[in-house]
Amino acid sequence: MANIHSQKKRILRSHRERLENRRYTSKIKTYFRRLERAMSAGEDEAADSEHRALVQTIDKAVKRGALHKNTGARKKSRAARVRRGGEEA
Repeated sequence: MANIHSQKKRILRSHRERLENRRYTSKIKTYFRRLERAMSAGEDEAADSEHRALVQTIDKAVKRGALHKNTGARKKSRAARVRRGGEEA
């Protein structure tokens, strides 16, 4: 454990930021699973809403810094591929 007061604050802050980043990545994975499940079941309306929510979440995570912009673009591209019904990566 750090002895310097500012370092203690930094540790707490980095822990809080890490949890926030994990919330975003977990949410993105959940939406991917929901999208793939809706596509395999043939539910177009559900797949549309899941895809929309997934893209919004990815954009928000990139804006907040939880994901790198190239990672966000890659995930959005993969989501579009799944939504079109192409290969499931």
